[in-house]
Amino acid sequence: MKAVVWHGVGDIRLEDVPEPKIQAPADAVVKITTSAICGTDLHLIRGTMPGMKEGTIIGHEAVGEVVETGSGVRNFSVGDRVVVPSTISCGYCSYCRAGYQAQCDNANPGGKLAGTAFFGGPEAAGAFDGLQAEYARVPYASASLVPIPPGVTDAQAIMVSDVLPTAWFGAKLAEIRTGDTVAVFGAGPVGQMAILSAYLQGAGRVIAVDHNTDRLALAQTQHAEIVNFDAEDPVATIQELTGGIGVDRVIDAVGVDAERPAGTSGEQAQQFDAERQQAAPETNEQDGQWVPGDAPSQVSRWAAEAVAKAGTIGIIGVYPQTISTYPIGVVMNKKLTVKTGNCNHRHYMPGLLRLVAEGGVDPALLLTETEPMTDVMAAYREFDLRRPGWVKVALNPAA
Repeated sequence: MKAVVWHGVGDIRLEDVPEPKIQAPADAVVKITTSAICGTDLHLIRGTMPGMKEGTIIGHEAVGEVVETGSGVRNFSVGDRVVVPSTISCGYCSYCRAGYQAQCDNANPGGKLAGTAFFGGPEAAGAFDGLQAEYARVPYASASLVPIPPGVTDAQAIMVSDVLPTAWFGAKLAEIRTGDTVAVFGAGPVGQMAILSAYLQGAGRVIAVDHNTDRLALAQTQHAEIVNFDAEDPVATIQELTGGIGVDRVIDAVGVDAERPAGTSGEQAQQFDAERQQAAPETNEQDGQWVPGDAPSQVSRWAAEAVAKAGTIGIIGVYPQTISTYPIGVVMNKKLTVKTGNCNHRHYMPGLLRLVAEGGVDPALLLTETEPMTDVMAAYREFDLRRPGWVKVALNPAA
């Protein structure tokens, strides 16, 4: 089968690999009908999330059809349409039962203290083969897979594999209440879904902060008030928009934001850098990677400064364990609450799929590109360069 395989920093390839097989009674094999590219995949390629094992299939978002089940899978049959959650969970440990599936005691082979297990990630996350492939093995299938309700399309369902539940989780972390004014930093795929989630959870106003004009325009179609940080100071603008008070809640949907895959060299790197500079000339080169200034600490500072006293910050942008700085002095002086963590996807997915099925929301409206798996390398490049219109990219393995 065809799959996108990680070989090193800056080196992924579309290759022929063996089809997955049942390895345990709780496994299922799913034929992938739609996958997707996520910003987290870029962290793995750039090396900003270290520890990848060579030969690992990447990708952690998928919709598909069950083609085989282990003897322990009693609630799914061959032919069932399913969404595969990005994170893996057993369903029976105390954390899973409490809704903290991202902290499952059993899914990560590293043990109870190892943390979140997810598809297509580094060894610290279990080094599970991912979902940018024609087929995938899903451990703990009974507890992890989520059936797709009738009438829900693949384009809608793929957004519920990771992006929409992560954004919904971010709005929950931010403790949004009816009438709140909310700032969303980052208008990429998760940021767009965070705008939607904030409104659905009761926000009265949402302010979106980014510098990609097409993404800001997309945020504006959701009736977010937009702030371009290239053209104006985002904190000062937010203060002005809120009568000098600041927003009640912040959702950080940025995380670490390196631009060029580390390890690229020679003609490939020169071409990439020239295109990156043309697309975003404000970036700087540090240790072989392109970073927009000091993105993690900058967004952290903006968030802490933009939120009102006694406000709340929900962080869902990816910050690797190597990031160790945070404006704790500002947070403490303003009596802020900061919440963060990996999304408990399985906890939110059934309810969100019902919302989609009932017509309450159509997340497919934010799916801007659908590409055949054979064009995945070009799709990665366009997505990484933040080409206009390339906000969320789906992959079709069958095309």
